[in-house]
Amino acid sequence: MNSSWRRIIVGAMFFGVTFLVAVAGYMLAGWNLLDSIYMVVITVFGVGYGETRPLDTPAMKVFTMGVIIAGCSSGIYVVGGIVTMLAEGEVKRALGFRRMSKGIEQLSSHAIICGYGRVGQIIVAELTKAKHQFVVVDNSDSRTQEAQAAGHLTVLGSASEEATLVAAGIARAKVLATVLPDDTANVFITLTARELNPTIEIIARAESPSTEKKLIRSGANRVVLPALIGATKIGQLILRPSAEDLLADASGNKYLNDELQQIGLEMTEIELRGGSPLIGQNVGSIDIGGGFVLIGVKKSDGAFVRNPPTEMVMNLGDKFIILGHRDTLPSLVRRAKPRQVSFRGATG
Repeated sequence: MNSSWRRIIVGAMFFGVTFLVAVAGYMLAGWNLLDSIYMVVITVFGVGYGETRPLDTPAMKVFTMGVIIAGCSSGIYVVGGIVTMLAEGEVKRALGFRRMSKGIEQLSSHAIICGYGRVGQIIVAELTKAKHQFVVVDNSDSRTQEAQAAGHLTVLGSASEEATLVAAGIARAKVLATVLPDDTANVFITLTARELNPTIEIIARAESPSTEKKLIRSGANRVVLPALIGATKIGQLILRPSAEDLLADASGNKYLNDELQQIGLEMTEIELRGGSPLIGQNVGSIDIGGGFVLIGVKKSDGAFVRNPPTEMVMNLGDKFIILGHRDTLPSLVRRAKPRQVSFRGATG
């Protein structure tokens, strides 16, 4: 508990005790409850309407003076705590804003993450893990404070406003990711960012597939549809619930091969048919070829063996699952004697 809150609580408790003691004192002097409360209120707050009953004894006058001093002192103490708390908050806010601005001014080739919701927080976690510099932009004060508490540089404001992106250092940024759940907001942010920095890479989130073209036309370099990715992943888990199944059916896994092809790789099955010279040989004696990786062996009975031991014997109907560069796969097939080995490409 900080000193301001402690001061407010202590003052309020002292004020409450003063109030109760004063009421009790007037009641002991023969006043009724309502008159006692009324007397304490007008005395403490200095209204000065006049006593409900005359203070005709020195003891009552001294007691009333004590009520005035104690009540006013505790009230001033509470008000002082409130003022101090407000002033400290404003000072801290100003210092925090200055610290953030100075930190952002020193950044270069950083990332700007527009939106600190669920998706934004996941992205921030990945960037933090990779020690990549970034700035979080969000128009929610609570989310911005949450990001600041985690030690991140932030800018409070709408990312569709030029001033907000300028404050985030968009002129020096390398990439901007707008990941708000509102497609319209992402389009406006993309338009603003592209106008401010024609060379920045913009990655935009889209909830609706129809928004993808609009974001591209607005200046986004890449568009990600989380719902589509999630549905595809769920479909893969339903169809292939284990890593063994995923690899064992390489030729039928369109999404896996699509991702591999983007980096120039392809997963291929080589099945041993009748007459193949590789039948009866162990894995260690078979030359897979340089630049290729043996992912596993799918046995004729459907069992899949990852990282097969060198002494494993290859039988009729067994399949090699190999990974290699797309352009060099045909040469691998030739080395495996394609006249006797049936080849089925990874893309069907």
